[in-house]
Amino acid sequence: MELKWKIKPFEALTVHELYDLLKLRSEIFVVEQNCVYLDLDSKDKKALHLIGEFEGKIVAYSRLFDVGISFDNASIGRVTVDANYRDRKWGHELMREAIAGIKSNFGKDKITIGAQLYLKKFYESHGFVQTSEMYLEDDIEHIEMIRE
Repeated sequence: MELKWKIKPFEALTVHELYDLLKLRSEIFVVEQNCVYLDLDSKDKKALHLIGEFEGKIVAYSRLFDVGISFDNASIGRVTVDANYRDRKWGHELMREAIAGIKSNFGKDKITIGAQLYLKKFYESHGFVQTSEMYLEDDIEHIEMIRE
């Protein structure tokens, strides 16, 4: 069975979708990565939310931003796949959908991301190139990457 994809602005998210996507982000970025940080950064209201559902459950998610919100270029953030489904390689499908969503919604090809360093090869497989030295964000090693 395949994922069902949808992209929604903040205002179009149902209460249940918002709760479920915030729960998924907390499970990954706070609990799994053992990182205390403020996930609710006020950017959710400016993002398009890419949601991948499987059997009615949100299992893949990312935020899509137009130019000037997170970076000078369009950007993708909070890229996550539920840990119970990672063996299905849906992260690659998520990135293909995110890149296509940036193009179709914002008309942009150039995308900047702040990537966790350990995922460098994953993002390189989607055309991203490292453009910065390693930096710490919430005590996790990151690099800036661009896809042109």
